[in-house]
Amino acid sequence: MGKQTFEREGLEKMSDEKVKPESDTSRHFLKQWIAADVAAGKNGGSVVTRFPPEPNGYIHIGHAKAISVDFSMAAAFGGTCHLRMDDTNPSKESDEFAASIQRDIHWLGYDWGEGFYNASDMFEQMYAIAERLIADGNAYCCNLTQDEWKTYRGVPDRPGTPSPSRNTPPERNLDLFHRMRAGEFADGEWCVRAKIDMASPNIHFRDPVIYRIRHVPHYHKGDAWCVYPMYDFAHPIEDALEGVTHSMCTLEFEVHRPLYDWVIDRMDEMGLLVVRNGSKVRPQQREFAPLNLNYTVVSKRKLRQLVEEKRVSGWDDPRMPTLCGLRRRGYTPAAIRDFCERIGVSKYESETDLSLLEYCLRDDLNKTSARRMAVLDPVKVVIDNWPADNVMQVEVANNPEDPAAGTRLIPFGREVWIERADFQEVPEKKFFRMSPGREVRLRAAVLFTCTGIVKDADGNIAEIHGTYDETADKANPADGRKIKGTIHWVSVAHAKPFEVRLYDRLFTVPDPLGEDDQDFLKFLNPDSLKVVTAYGEPSLADAKPGERFQFERTGYFCADSEDSKPGAPAFNRTVTLKDSWGKRP
Repeated sequence: MGKQTFEREGLEKMSDEKVKPESDTSRHFLKQWIAADVAAGKNGGSVVTRFPPEPNGYIHIGHAKAISVDFSMAAAFGGTCHLRMDDTNPSKESDEFAASIQRDIHWLGYDWGEGFYNASDMFEQMYAIAERLIADGNAYCCNLTQDEWKTYRGVPDRPGTPSPSRNTPPERNLDLFHRMRAGEFADGEWCVRAKIDMASPNIHFRDPVIYRIRHVPHYHKGDAWCVYPMYDFAHPIEDALEGVTHSMCTLEFEVHRPLYDWVIDRMDEMGLLVVRNGSKVRPQQREFAPLNLNYTVVSKRKLRQLVEEKRVSGWDDPRMPTLCGLRRRGYTPAAIRDFCERIGVSKYESETDLSLLEYCLRDDLNKTSARRMAVLDPVKVVIDNWPADNVMQVEVANNPEDPAAGTRLIPFGREVWIERADFQEVPEKKFFRMSPGREVRLRAAVLFTCTGIVKDADGNIAEIHGTYDETADKANPADGRKIKGTIHWVSVAHAKPFEVRLYDRLFTVPDPLGEDDQDFLKFLNPDSLKVVTAYGEPSLADAKPGERFQFERTGYFCADSEDSKPGAPAFNRTVTLKDSWGKRP
C-alpha cells in the first residue's frame, strides 16, 4: 500500500468518558524513552506533550492514533498534553476547522485543560527570534526562486552551492527582513533561510527556508502579517515556549529532527528555554509510524477534493474517515481508542486492515446497543389461522449482553413483514430459513409454516401465506422438536416506516492511491451508499439523533444526527454484524 502520512491539520465537550491511563504492561519505545527521562530527572521530572493540528480541515482516523499517543503518554506519567492550533499557513485555515478539532478531540474523551495555544499568538516572538538569528549570522535573506534553489541545493551525495546571498552582512539582511514584513515585496520574491550546512547529506539541513512572504489575511490576525514562519521553524519554537518536554511526530518528520534540534540549540543560546522545578526544559522530538488503513484515504488534500467536487455530502459524510463523519455514522469513542491501542506504537510502517477497526466497533456496540427489529427489504407474511383482530404483545430482551437493560413489548398480529432474503421458494442447500412446507420460528412469537405464496404480475413474491402452531408456547414446540430457522419480523399494522442509508466502504480497492499517487477517484465505490425505506417496531420512531441500535440479524445502525426529526428518524448503517468484505473477491 502507498503509505499515507500524517499531515498537520485541520466546543463543547461531547464525551463525559474518562480515559484511563495506559497500563504499565505496555512498554513501547516512546514510553521507555519518557520513563528514562523522568527517572533521570530531566526537565525537572515533568512530562508535557502536545497535539499540533493545522486548522485547515477536519481531523480523521489517522489523527486519532496521534491524539491517543500524545494524550496517553502524558497521562501515563501524570503530565499534561497541550492542544495547539498550528495556524502558520493562513491560506485555508478557519475558525470552523479549529472548533471542529476541539469538538472531535473532546468527543474522543481527551481534554487539554488550560493548555490550549495558537501558534499565531507567538508570531511576534518567532519574528524576534528570526531577527536574532539574522543578527548573529545564523540566517539570511535569499531571493533565489524555488527552481533555482533546487539547483543550488544539489543532491544528498554531493555538497550544494551556497546562495549568492549566503554571506551578505547581517545589517543588509535585517533591513530586507524588515521590508519583507512591511509588505514591500511580492510573494516568493524573498525568503529567510537558516544558515546551517550546505554539505549536509540531509537535504532538509541545507539552509532551509524559515520565513516566506504570503500576502494572505490570517483568520485570527487579519492583515497584521504578510510574512509567516515555516512549520519546521515554528514547531520547535512553539514547543520551547510552551515548555513541551516530549514532542512526538510521525515518521516523515524524522529527517527534520536535526533542524528541530538546531532551533532548540539557538533558543538555548538566547536564554529562551522554560525553567521548571529548577531545571531547564529542553524539548526533544521522536517519531513513530503513522496509521496506514486500507480502503481509506487520509490525505487532507484528497479529502478536501472529495468534498469540493461533491463526491460526498461534506466533511461529516458518514463514508468519510473524518472523526465527525465516523461519529455521524455511529462509531463510538471507545471503539476508536480500543483500535488505536490494538495497533500499537512502533517505528515500522505497516498496513492496518479496516476490518480491525470494524471488529473493535462491533465489540463495543454489541455490549452497549439496544436491540430492535426492523425489516429493510420487506415481503408480507399472512398467518391465515391467526384472528384478524388479535394483537399479542411479545416480550423481548433489550440487550442479551446487558441484563440490566431489561425487556420491551412488541405488538404481533396476523400480518408481519419479514426480509425478502429470508424466504426461498426453492431453498438452496443449507438454507434453513423460510420456504414452502418448512417450519420456522418467528422471533419470540410463534412457529410458522409456509403453505403458499402469491406473486404479482411480474412474477415477484407479493405475499407469503401459512399457519402457526397453535399448540406451541411462544414459539417453543412442546414435543422438543428442533427448529433451525429463526426470523425477525415487524407487525404490518404497527410498523413505522423510516429511511435507512446503507453505507459501505468508500473505495473498492485496498490501496486507492497506489505507489505512484494514482487517480484515486476511479476507485470510488458506486455502492458505498444505498437508500431504502425500512419498517421498524414502533419504539424506533422515538429514536433520538445519535442513538445507536442493533437491528437484529441485520447490523448496527445510528439515528442520523443531522437529518433525523422528532417521530421520523433517518438511520445510518454503522457496520454489518459480520465482516462481509472478507468474503469478496
